[in-house]
Amino acid sequence: METIRLQISDETLRDGEQQVGVVFEREDKRQLAHLIAQTGVHQIALMPAIHPTEEHLVKSLVQAGLGHRVAASTMMMRPLIDQAKTCGVEQIILFNAVSDRLLFLRDPDMRQHSIYRNQTIDDRIPPPIIDRIRQNMLRNVLKHLQYAAELGLKICFAAEDASRADFDFLVECIRAFMPYLDRFLLCDTVGILTPEKTYIWIHDLLQCTEQAALSVHFHNDMGLALENTIQAIRAGAMGISGTFGGIGERAGNVALEQVLHGLRLRFGWEVEGIEYAALTAVTDYLDRRNIRAHPPYSQQAQRCETGIHVNSMLRDHHSYAIFPHGTPEIWFGKCSGSSNFQYLFERHLQRSLNRDQYERLRSTIKVLSIQQKRSFSVSEVLEMLEQGLLEVEINLDL
Repeated sequence: METIRLQISDETLRDGEQQVGVVFEREDKRQLAHLIAQTGVHQIALMPAIHPTEEHLVKSLVQAGLGHRVAASTMMMRPLIDQAKTCGVEQIILFNAVSDRLLFLRDPDMRQHSIYRNQTIDDRIPPPIIDRIRQNMLRNVLKHLQYAAELGLKICFAAEDASRADFDFLVECIRAFMPYLDRFLLCDTVGILTPEKTYIWIHDLLQCTEQAALSVHFHNDMGLALENTIQAIRAGAMGISGTFGGIGERAGNVALEQVLHGLRLRFGWEVEGIEYAALTAVTDYLDRRNIRAHPPYSQQAQRCETGIHVNSMLRDHHSYAIFPHGTPEIWFGKCSGSSNFQYLFERHLQRSLNRDQYERLRSTIKVLSIQQKRSFSVSEVLEMLEQGLLEVEINLDL
């Protein structure tokens, strides 16, 4: 066996819990975190901003001696960076979209623009507008990277939807951000890559960025996340990010145990620091709780709960739905945002509420999801509203 250096980042307790119906109890997450740490993975990602219970978990894991492994996954907002620092973490994962499709949807100027606010990237947006939203993104991200660096945090930048980004702009991002980073994480957010494309993409990016420290985070919508990840490693990626069991939103993520065992069996490569005998304890823990990834192309893999994703799909169906067949199902739970309820009211009830009302509904459904350890379908939420189980000052005629 040959020992190789490869940074392994675990997202089971963050991205994995975005799978509709997966809600870990606090003790489950604590035990899983320790089991995952025993495998030797270099990073365990959590998101303290998602709920106070997550913030408490991060702090408790740091106090239990896992501070060198726990990383806070954080949006580009100073208060959330401060929150991560207060939790005691040494590492932070700052994420932002890099594809024109998502940048156009999320640019604050475009959202208010009289012409462009109801359009998508498919509506022949003029090149100067595209350049404008790219430059807005570069300035905003650099500002937050500099701030996190000033706090002494070790930074990873997660480039959301990198696989659909303009290649030259992606190279520009890597070059601009790397002075502040430990690594640059390339995300195939909607799982569109193929093994052949992956190898060439990583190879070319490395050539154009003077062998920058690139890691990969691949989703499994087309059932190719495992082979895509292996090809990225063969092309020179220095790290991978995934979940145990491959759990996660839609069809999930690459399964870390499959990558690690696959490298051993196919190439005779063992990753430095990994305790291979400890991998089974994590997958067995998930199996005993009947937690498994949804199969690619299944109806269950069309389910979406995460608020930021639903927000984008309200304006652009193709932002997180890549297949021409099937209709995405919006669900409600711990990872929901106010956009989930905006979707519910505008698409199913043909009416709108104000932002505060959506926020109150979001807060209530998060509590119910944690208490009942489950997610809720549209029909279940409509029934709760009819029965008055979701508190909000509205009059419904259902």
